[in-house]
Amino acid sequence: MPTLKIDGQEVTVEKGRTVIQACEQLGIDVPRYCYHPGLRIVGSCRMCLVEIEKMPKLQVACNTQVTDNMVVFTQSDKVKEARRSVLEFLLLNHPLDCPVCDRAGECELQNYYLKFAQHDSRMRENKIKKRKAFPIGPHVMLDQERCVLCSRCIRFCDEVSKTGELGIFNKGTWSEVNIYPGKELNNNYSGNVVDICPVGALLDRDFRYQMSVWYLKEQLSVCPGCSNGCNIRIHYNLDRTYKTEGKRIQRLKPRFNDHVNKWWMCDVGRYDYRWLNENRLTEPLIKDAEGLKPAEWEPVLTSVADALKRTLALDGSAAAVIASPQMTNEELYLLRRIFFEYLSISTLNFVTIPVDPAASEDGFLLKKDRNPNTKGAQLILSETKNQLVESILQLAGDGRLKFLYILHTDVASFFEEEAVRDALSKVETVIYHGTNLNNTIPSATHILPAATYAEKEGTFTNYQGRVQRIFPAVAPLGHSRTTLEILRDLGRKLGTDVKSAQASEVFLELSSKIKSFSGMTYGTIGLSGRLVNEVPEGAVAAD
Repeated sequence: MPTLKIDGQEVTVEKGRTVIQACEQLGIDVPRYCYHPGLRIVGSCRMCLVEIEKMPKLQVACNTQVTDNMVVFTQSDKVKEARRSVLEFLLLNHPLDCPVCDRAGECELQNYYLKFAQHDSRMRENKIKKRKAFPIGPHVMLDQERCVLCSRCIRFCDEVSKTGELGIFNKGTWSEVNIYPGKELNNNYSGNVVDICPVGALLDRDFRYQMSVWYLKEQLSVCPGCSNGCNIRIHYNLDRTYKTEGKRIQRLKPRFNDHVNKWWMCDVGRYDYRWLNENRLTEPLIKDAEGLKPAEWEPVLTSVADALKRTLALDGSAAAVIASPQMTNEELYLLRRIFFEYLSISTLNFVTIPVDPAASEDGFLLKKDRNPNTKGAQLILSETKNQLVESILQLAGDGRLKFLYILHTDVASFFEEEAVRDALSKVETVIYHGTNLNNTIPSATHILPAATYAEKEGTFTNYQGRVQRIFPAVAPLGHSRTTLEILRDLGRKLGTDVKSAQASEVFLELSSKIKSFSGMTYGTIGLSGRLVNEVPEGAVAAD
């Protein structure tokens, strides 16, 4: 393990590490365009030049391996002049688009100019014109004038998605990134080229002209789009955080986790955020002779509790609960506490939502199971009597159910809608507890509006058995509430001893009762997750 000095600080690194990696270990920021830790090194942009003692020329930090006793300078006059010169060269033909560019505020060309250059342009000739913003796929726009030819997007398509849609065409000043003839950028991971583009050359068509990034705030979370559980950042609109309308959630971005998704996420998860803003259930509803009508939480929950008590007093087998792998570990545990342990309802079913025939698994990140917590549901509800949803619907259709509580599952969309509605019409009390309008709601007698994953705290367990935390980005929309709060208040009305709706406290109780989670706390889970006890700690996602 070689030891070297960087700007007077001594550091020991693993053999084979590069200078830029050693700098990162010390927290020294070396500017770069072409270098990305998830891609092959090319050393073409020359932005990461550093001075190394006993070497006559400046060296690229991204492609120079460290040696023992090496002495590196990242802030010498020669280095500063080199950075300034590289930036001047890149800006010669760069358009003056900053006021209208979506990357303003997160553009490394803009940031590095302000940090390292701030020179007056010596360019007096007309700038070379290239093709402005045009679509190269369903999600990505390309602006060739803004490109600095770092080749990150090309290497991503060649090495990560392995689809090879992009290349550099022409020579010299006329070199430009473009799509190969007859192709389009339409792979499962196309949005990642926007993330790794250091300037405004590649733009997200969905986010384009929506909002300046200065008005966005971010929160850490986990993508609920499939059982892989990619780590993400939720970018939300500060101006609409607590309002009842508008596009509060603006976009999703991947977050690095070496065990799960590294730097990437699929387009299926990336663009599946609109339901967080649209067609939401925002107030409790209760059905009367004229249909579903708005009501306050207190009378709606009282009505639900009274209906369940009446059913259990007559026939305990006439009540059923349909849970969902869209729910967090904490919610599933509280559901188990109330309905299985306290009320002894035997028909507690967690739903493995049927796989869409069109759903695909690409062998990288995207899984066929489009639920974030199937593994957690299996572990937490393993002792309950898990009947198929078809069986519960059969009981309903036969008139043997009087009370049915459906959580976060649009059963009418997974089975023949008319048959489901016919079956549910024979159940005296049907509660739908969820986030969005759907085809099951017309058959319900009570609607309990719940918060989405972006509005609550909790954990999901991915297909590997890795427990990962989610955090609230925005407040629950309208009068909706978190599922833990709804279950706590309902549990109290049913006479249970449920005390807390705090996710951290519920998780502590869960970890003390469910063997697979024993010893876990939010602190030990951290930001990268922790494997449940039945999974070997060395088990990680395949590269």
